[in-house]
Amino acid sequence: MTTLNLPDSPAAFRDASLEEIVGYFRDLAEQPLTDVEAWLQEWSRLTALVEEAVATALIEYDRDTGDAEKERVSLRLASEVAPALEEWYVTLGQRLVESGYSSPDLDTTIARFRNRIELFRESNVPLVAETERLGSEYRKVVGAMTVQWEGQQLTPPQVRPFANSGDRQIRERGWRAYFEPYIGAHDELAAIYDKLLAARRQMAVNAGFANYRDYGHQQLNRVDYTPDDCLRFHEGVEATVVPAVERIYQRRAAVMGLDSPTILPWDAIDNHVAVPDPKGLPPVRPFATQEELEAGATRVFTKVDPVLGEFFQRLVDGNLLDLMSRPGKAPGAYCSTLPVRKAPFLFENASGLSTDVDTLLHEAGHAFHAYEVVQELPLVFQWEYGAEIAEVASMGMELLARPYLRKRDGGFYSEEDYRRVRISHLEEVLVSLAHIASVDAFQQWVYTEPEPPDAAARDQKWLELRSRFERGVDWTGCEPQRIARWYEQSHFFLYPLYYIEYGIAQFGALQVWRNAIDDQAAAVRAYRKALALGGTRSLPELYAAAGAELVFDAGKMAPLVDLVEREVDRLGG
Repeated sequence: MTTLNLPDSPAAFRDASLEEIVGYFRDLAEQPLTDVEAWLQEWSRLTALVEEAVATALIEYDRDTGDAEKERVSLRLASEVAPALEEWYVTLGQRLVESGYSSPDLDTTIARFRNRIELFRESNVPLVAETERLGSEYRKVVGAMTVQWEGQQLTPPQVRPFANSGDRQIRERGWRAYFEPYIGAHDELAAIYDKLLAARRQMAVNAGFANYRDYGHQQLNRVDYTPDDCLRFHEGVEATVVPAVERIYQRRAAVMGLDSPTILPWDAIDNHVAVPDPKGLPPVRPFATQEELEAGATRVFTKVDPVLGEFFQRLVDGNLLDLMSRPGKAPGAYCSTLPVRKAPFLFENASGLSTDVDTLLHEAGHAFHAYEVVQELPLVFQWEYGAEIAEVASMGMELLARPYLRKRDGGFYSEEDYRRVRISHLEEVLVSLAHIASVDAFQQWVYTEPEPPDAAARDQKWLELRSRFERGVDWTGCEPQRIARWYEQSHFFLYPLYYIEYGIAQFGALQVWRNAIDDQAAAVRAYRKALALGGTRSLPELYAAAGAELVFDAGKMAPLVDLVEREVDRLGG
């Protein structure tokens, strides 16, 4: 076959016309398949160039949402170029499938191509573009949010230290301030979601599905579990996790000396907003600058495994970290793989809290996953692993790094601060599982309703589900803030149906941690072995490699929940 004359850098695609980019795919589609492996290498290189161009543009825009040119470039690549290329990925995938080529390390990749071919509808291309445009609109609205706090204009993440204050009155003010801009933008954000919901429902109709939930599950390659498994997950969490969280809050109420066993919202745990200390102690402030966060993290990861420490140092040296919050920066945290550079980029909105350390541990787990994969597997298609294992990488690292977070081990905390953050992290694990169940239950509902629910119906359903999965907190008079929480959750707007993965993976990560209690080194080896497999094995096989299994029912959840509660008790929580 003739080698494509591909550019050396993804920067060549930044302003290339759609026709120029399509030309490469057309040339590849016309190549004879005399050497399938060489053809796949060319396709992989082309895909890497395009994906890195799209990812880089989005990163640049997320770092500065007020820059109109960065917005234009990102929007064009994400909403015009990428959706238009889907037809070519399907065409090339069809050629590969029809060739009869097979390889043990490509079986799952070929299965994903078959699924992609089955789902593709040309009529959905403009709808995908529309959802990308609306996602950019959401980012812009949220990225521009500021809060007036004692004469300063702060972003909501920059208010989080006040929402963690040991002074309960300041904590309440900080908590309310955090949600204030989301409440103010309620109607604007609801209107964006109206349009997203309509576009997604139409995609499902175009593809012949009864609802977007079923379409979305197949689009996300959820072949190893079903929507009914997700409903079982909700029931299991309700039976095992929700009572455990209620016990956490009752203990908090007792420690705080409250007359009632029910706490108020600003005393509760929410890693997006605050994890306040029940004894009224000030929040732990383990770092002040990005440089301090980077240095401590490097030392910690080196203790977990020297290779992982080396991986993280590459991020530092390569300027592949943007960790601190500032005005104009998009919300949230993520890891984005740059396939040409064979490196990840980490994005975070830190403000100096212990939860920011947790977030970095989490995102670094994704980065280590990327590094393991790009070293071991030659084709970008093999790097396409599901979020269910990706989140084991991230949540597993949160737990595997815990033993090394004390200052005496090179980490961030004194002995007492370590005990505090260890307890709060484990409590947060349980709270997050209840939150995950409510998020997925909401999406299961909103995407299966016969008629699209309007904003009022959506808000009411959210309140209903939060009452189901969150007990022990008195929300009287705080309904606007409780509603604002789902508008603050970017996944609803940007990554539909993507959230149950966090729950499945959390139970996977807890099994990795359980193994580490017995043998930390062996657990880390198994963890790295599973990550290095990328997307070349089924989800149950990947979990087995990590020393875990998929968990959906209360019977298997209960021992893991009990393990967390026993560790909290041991630490004196």
